[in-house]
Amino acid sequence: MSDEDRQLTPQRVSELAENGEAQVVDVRLDEEWDAGHIAGATHIPLDSLSSRAGEIDGSKPVVLYCRSGDRSGGAADALAASGWDVTSMEGGLLAWVEKGLPLEPEGGEVVTPSGLPPA
Repeated sequence: MSDEDRQLTPQRVSELAENGEAQVVDVRLDEEWDAGHIAGATHIPLDSLSSRAGEIDGSKPVVLYCRSGDRSGGAADALAASGWDVTSMEGGLLAWVEKGLPLEPEGGEVVTPSGLPPA
C-alpha cells in the first residue's frame, strides 16, 4: 500500500471520529497535545507507541495524526506492516486547523514542539 493509500483528509477523519467509526490517536509530544488536540482523540506520544499499542482498539480502523503528518505517517507505515488497519491524517493538525475544524480545549492551537525545527 502506498503512503497516499494510508492517508485520510481532515474532513474524513472528522467524520470517522464523530461517528465512532475509527479510533483517532495523537502521536505528538505532551506539550503539543496540551496546546490543542482533536476532541475524542487518544494521546499516545510517538516514542511510547510500541509500548502502549495495547491501548489502541484494534477492532476498528485507527487514524494517527501529528503536527504535519510526517511522524504519524511513519508510525502508520510501521503499524500497518504489523497488520494493523491504520492510516494517518493528511497534513496533520495543521491541515485540520486550516480546514476550520475545531480543537480542544476551546481556543486550542497547534504549536511547534521544542527541540524540533519549525516546518
